[in-house]
Amino acid sequence: MAEVTDAAGTAGAAGSGNAAGSGNAAGSGNAGGSGNAAGAGDRRGRRRAETKAEILEIALDLMAEEGAASLSLSAIARRLGIQPPSLYKYFPSRHAVYDALFALGQRRYRDVIAEAAARAEPPGLAQVAAAFEAGGRWIMDNQILAQLLFWRPVPGFTPSPESYGPALETRDLYAGMVRAAVERGELAPAAAGEEGLNLLASLITGPMSQQMANGPEATFDTGAYTRLLARMPALFAAAYPPS
Repeated sequence: MAEVTDAAGTAGAAGSGNAAGSGNAAGSGNAGGSGNAAGAGDRRGRRRAETKAEILEIALDLMAEEGAASLSLSAIARRLGIQPPSLYKYFPSRHAVYDALFALGQRRYRDVIAEAAARAEPPGLAQVAAAFEAGGRWIMDNQILAQLLFWRPVPGFTPSPESYGPALETRDLYAGMVRAAVERGELAPAAAGEEGLNLLASLITGPMSQQMANGPEATFDTGAYTRLLARMPALFAAAYPPS
Protein backbone atom coordinates (compact mmCIF):
# COMPACT_ATOMS: atom_id res chain seq x y z
CA MET A 1 0.00 0.00 0.00
CA ALA A 2 2.99 2.30 0.41
CA GLU A 3 3.21 2.60 -3.34
CA VAL A 4 -0.34 3.89 -3.59
CA THR A 5 0.23 6.44 -0.86
CA ASP A 6 3.35 7.60 -2.65
CA ALA A 7 1.38 8.03 -5.85
CA ALA A 8 -1.22 10.13 -4.09
CA GLY A 9 1.45 12.28 -2.57
CA THR A 10 3.09 12.83 -5.91
CA ALA A 11 -0.16 13.77 -7.58
CA GLY A 12 -1.04 16.09 -4.73
CA ALA A 13 2.32 17.79 -4.89
CA ALA A 14 1.99 18.29 -8.61
CA GLY A 15 -1.43 19.81 -8.08
CA SER A 16 -0.26 22.24 -5.41
CA GLY A 17 2.73 23.27 -7.47
CA ASN A 18 0.65 24.02 -10.54
CA ALA A 19 -2.43 25.48 -8.97
CA ALA A 20 -1.92 26.60 -5.39
CA GLY A 21 1.36 28.39 -5.89
CA SER A 22 0.46 30.42 -8.95
CA GLY A 23 -3.20 30.70 -7.96
CA ASN A 24 -2.48 32.16 -4.53
CA ALA A 25 0.00 34.59 -6.00
CA ALA A 26 -2.56 35.66 -8.57
CA GLY A 27 -5.17 36.07 -5.86
CA SER A 28 -3.04 38.38 -3.75
CA GLY A 29 -2.38 40.52 -6.79
CA ASN A 30 -5.93 40.51 -8.17
CA ALA A 31 -8.21 41.34 -5.21
CA GLY A 32 -8.49 37.67 -4.25
CA GLY A 33 -10.99 36.54 -6.87
CA SER A 34 -8.76 34.40 -9.04
CA GLY A 35 -6.80 33.27 -5.99
CA ASN A 36 -9.94 31.83 -4.42
CA ALA A 37 -10.84 30.07 -7.64
CA ALA A 38 -7.34 28.66 -7.94
CA GLY A 39 -7.45 27.51 -4.30
CA ALA A 40 -10.75 25.74 -4.88
CA GLY A 41 -9.35 24.14 -8.00
CA ASP A 42 -6.31 22.99 -6.06
CA ARG A 43 -8.48 21.43 -3.36
CA ARG A 44 -10.49 19.61 -6.01
CA GLY A 45 -7.24 18.41 -7.59
CA ARG A 46 -5.97 17.07 -4.26
CA ARG A 47 -9.27 15.35 -3.52
CA ARG A 48 -9.27 13.79 -6.96
CA ALA A 49 -5.69 12.54 -6.51
CA GLU A 50 -6.57 11.14 -3.09
CA THR A 51 -9.63 9.37 -4.45
CA LYS A 52 -7.65 7.86 -7.32
CA ALA A 53 -5.02 6.65 -4.87
CA GLU A 54 -7.75 5.10 -2.72
CA ILE A 55 -9.21 3.36 -5.77
CA LEU A 56 -5.83 1.87 -6.61
CA GLU A 57 -5.37 0.75 -3.00
CA ILE A 58 -8.75 -0.98 -3.08
CA ALA A 59 -7.88 -2.53 -6.43
CA LEU A 60 -4.69 -4.03 -4.99
CA ASP A 61 -6.62 -5.41 -2.03
CA LEU A 62 -9.18 -7.03 -4.32
CA MET A 63 -6.47 -8.45 -6.59
CA ALA A 64 -4.75 -9.96 -3.55
CA GLU A 65 -8.01 -11.51 -2.38
CA GLU A 66 -9.45 -12.72 -5.69
CA GLY A 67 -6.56 -12.86 -8.16
CA ALA A 68 -5.08 -10.25 -10.44
CA ALA A 69 -7.40 -11.01 -13.36
CA SER A 70 -10.61 -10.94 -11.28
CA LEU A 71 -10.74 -7.20 -10.68
CA SER A 72 -14.06 -5.49 -11.42
CA LEU A 73 -15.06 -1.86 -11.29
CA SER A 74 -18.29 -2.80 -9.54
CA ALA A 75 -16.39 -4.43 -6.70
CA ILE A 76 -14.14 -1.39 -6.38
CA ALA A 77 -17.14 0.94 -6.30
CA ARG A 78 -18.91 -1.13 -3.63
CA ARG A 79 -15.86 -1.08 -1.38
CA LEU A 80 -15.37 2.63 -1.99
CA GLY A 81 -19.04 3.25 -1.17
CA ILE A 82 -20.08 4.84 -4.46
CA GLN A 83 -22.18 3.84 -7.44
CA PRO A 84 -20.23 2.18 -10.28
CA PRO A 85 -20.92 4.97 -12.79
CA SER A 86 -19.21 7.45 -10.45
CA LEU A 87 -15.99 5.45 -10.78
CA TYR A 88 -15.76 6.33 -14.46
CA LYS A 89 -14.93 9.91 -13.50
CA TYR A 90 -11.59 8.58 -12.29
CA PHE A 91 -10.92 5.54 -14.47
CA PRO A 92 -12.87 4.97 -17.70
CA SER A 93 -12.35 1.20 -17.73
CA ARG A 94 -11.00 -1.77 -15.80
CA HIS A 95 -7.91 -1.76 -18.00
CA ALA A 96 -7.33 1.89 -17.10
CA VAL A 97 -7.04 0.81 -13.46
CA TYR A 98 -4.57 -1.90 -14.44
CA ASP A 99 -2.63 0.64 -16.50
CA ALA A 100 -2.37 3.04 -13.55
CA LEU A 101 -1.22 0.21 -11.30
CA PHE A 102 1.33 -0.91 -13.90
CA ALA A 103 2.76 2.61 -14.12
CA LEU A 104 2.82 2.93 -10.35
CA GLY A 105 4.66 -0.35 -9.93
CA GLN A 106 7.16 0.37 -12.67
CA ARG A 107 7.99 3.77 -11.19
CA ARG A 108 8.55 2.32 -7.74
CA TYR A 109 10.62 -0.59 -9.08
CA ARG A 110 12.73 1.81 -11.18
CA ASP A 111 13.37 4.04 -8.18
CA VAL A 112 14.45 1.11 -6.00
CA ILE A 113 16.90 -0.02 -8.69
CA ALA A 114 18.27 3.49 -9.16
CA GLU A 115 18.76 4.05 -5.43
CA ALA A 116 20.54 0.73 -4.96
CA ALA A 117 22.85 1.33 -7.92
CA ALA A 118 23.69 4.84 -6.72
CA ARG A 119 24.80 3.51 -3.33
CA ALA A 120 26.90 0.64 -4.69
CA GLU A 121 30.62 0.94 -5.28
CA PRO A 122 32.47 0.46 -7.51
CA PRO A 123 30.36 0.96 -10.64
CA GLY A 124 29.80 -2.15 -12.71
CA LEU A 125 28.95 -5.64 -11.46
CA ALA A 126 28.75 -4.43 -7.85
CA GLN A 127 25.91 -2.17 -8.92
CA VAL A 128 24.18 -5.04 -10.71
CA ALA A 129 24.40 -7.18 -7.57
CA ALA A 130 22.99 -4.39 -5.39
CA ALA A 131 20.20 -3.68 -7.87
CA PHE A 132 19.29 -7.37 -8.10
CA GLU A 133 18.96 -7.63 -4.34
CA ALA A 134 16.99 -4.40 -3.96
CA GLY A 135 14.71 -5.31 -6.85
CA GLY A 136 14.17 -8.81 -5.49
CA ARG A 137 13.25 -7.51 -2.07
CA TRP A 138 10.79 -5.06 -3.61
CA ILE A 139 9.19 -7.83 -5.65
CA MET A 140 8.68 -10.04 -2.59
CA ASP A 141 7.15 -7.12 -0.70
CA ASN A 142 4.86 -6.16 -3.62
CA GLN A 143 3.92 -9.46 -5.23
CA ILE A 144 0.55 -8.36 -6.63
CA LEU A 145 2.08 -5.41 -8.44
CA ALA A 146 5.04 -7.56 -9.49
CA GLN A 147 2.69 -10.05 -11.15
CA LEU A 148 1.28 -7.23 -13.24
CA LEU A 149 4.78 -5.97 -14.10
CA PHE A 150 6.55 -9.19 -14.96
CA TRP A 151 3.81 -11.67 -15.87
CA ARG A 152 0.70 -11.33 -18.04
CA PRO A 153 -2.04 -12.28 -15.55
CA VAL A 154 -4.80 -10.17 -17.15
CA PRO A 155 -6.00 -11.41 -20.56
CA GLY A 156 -6.12 -8.62 -23.10
CA PHE A 157 -4.31 -6.05 -20.98
CA THR A 158 -1.35 -4.28 -22.58
CA PRO A 159 0.22 -1.32 -20.77
CA SER A 160 0.09 2.01 -22.52
CA PRO A 161 3.34 3.50 -23.87
CA GLU A 162 3.24 6.09 -21.10
CA SER A 163 2.93 3.44 -18.39
CA TYR A 164 5.62 1.30 -19.99
CA GLY A 165 8.06 4.21 -20.05
CA PRO A 166 9.50 3.58 -16.55
CA ALA A 167 10.25 -0.03 -17.53
CA LEU A 168 12.41 1.24 -20.37
CA GLU A 169 14.13 3.59 -17.94
CA THR A 170 14.91 0.62 -15.68
CA ARG A 171 16.43 -1.18 -18.64
CA ASP A 172 18.51 1.92 -19.37
CA LEU A 173 19.73 1.89 -15.77
CA TYR A 174 20.89 -1.69 -16.11
CA ALA A 175 22.48 -0.89 -19.47
CA GLY A 176 24.52 1.82 -17.78
CA MET A 177 25.70 -0.62 -15.10
CA VAL A 178 26.74 -3.13 -17.74
CA ARG A 179 28.61 -0.50 -19.74
CA ALA A 180 30.45 0.49 -16.55
CA ALA A 181 31.36 -3.16 -15.99
CA VAL A 182 32.69 -3.38 -19.56
CA GLU A 183 34.79 -0.25 -19.00
CA ARG A 184 36.20 -1.75 -15.81
CA GLY A 185 37.20 -4.92 -17.64
CA GLU A 186 34.63 -7.07 -15.80
CA LEU A 187 32.63 -8.02 -18.90
CA ALA A 188 33.11 -8.38 -22.63
CA PRO A 189 31.61 -5.56 -24.74
CA ALA A 190 28.92 -7.90 -26.09
CA ALA A 191 27.33 -7.92 -22.62
CA ALA A 192 26.03 -4.41 -23.30
CA GLY A 193 24.22 -5.50 -26.47
CA GLU A 194 20.55 -6.37 -26.82
CA GLU A 195 21.06 -10.07 -26.19
CA GLY A 196 23.20 -9.40 -23.14
CA LEU A 197 20.62 -7.10 -21.59
CA ASN A 198 17.90 -9.65 -22.29
CA LEU A 199 19.93 -12.29 -20.49
CA LEU A 200 20.51 -9.96 -17.56
CA ALA A 201 16.76 -9.32 -17.26
CA SER A 202 16.10 -13.05 -17.34
CA LEU A 203 18.57 -13.62 -14.52
CA ILE A 204 16.44 -11.63 -12.10
CA THR A 205 12.93 -12.35 -13.36
CA GLY A 206 13.60 -16.10 -13.58
CA PRO A 207 14.39 -16.70 -9.90
CA MET A 208 11.76 -14.19 -8.78
CA SER A 209 9.05 -15.79 -10.91
CA GLN A 210 9.99 -19.19 -9.50
CA GLN A 211 9.81 -17.83 -5.97
CA MET A 212 6.43 -16.17 -6.42
CA ALA A 213 5.04 -19.29 -8.09
CA ASN A 214 6.42 -21.85 -5.65
CA GLY A 215 6.97 -20.02 -2.37
CA PRO A 216 5.14 -16.70 -2.25
CA GLU A 217 4.86 -16.87 1.53
CA ALA A 218 8.65 -16.84 1.97
CA THR A 219 10.71 -13.76 2.67
CA PHE A 220 13.52 -12.63 0.43
CA ASP A 221 16.06 -13.99 2.89
CA THR A 222 14.40 -17.40 3.32
CA GLY A 223 13.22 -18.09 -0.23
CA ALA A 224 14.83 -21.01 -2.04
CA TYR A 225 15.00 -19.04 -5.30
CA THR A 226 15.59 -15.52 -4.00
CA ARG A 227 18.79 -16.73 -2.38
CA LEU A 228 20.08 -17.53 -5.86
CA LEU A 229 20.05 -13.87 -6.92
CA ALA A 230 23.41 -13.27 -5.28
CA ARG A 231 24.97 -15.72 -7.74
CA MET A 232 23.44 -14.22 -10.87
CA PRO A 233 26.02 -11.46 -11.55
CA ALA A 234 28.77 -14.10 -11.57
CA LEU A 235 26.76 -16.19 -14.01
CA PHE A 236 26.34 -13.15 -16.23
CA ALA A 237 30.08 -12.52 -16.09
CA ALA A 238 30.72 -16.16 -17.01
CA ALA A 239 28.51 -15.73 -20.07
CA TYR A 240 30.43 -12.61 -21.15
CA PRO A 241 33.98 -13.02 -19.82
CA PRO A 242 36.36 -10.18 -20.62
CA SER A 243 38.90 -11.04 -23.29
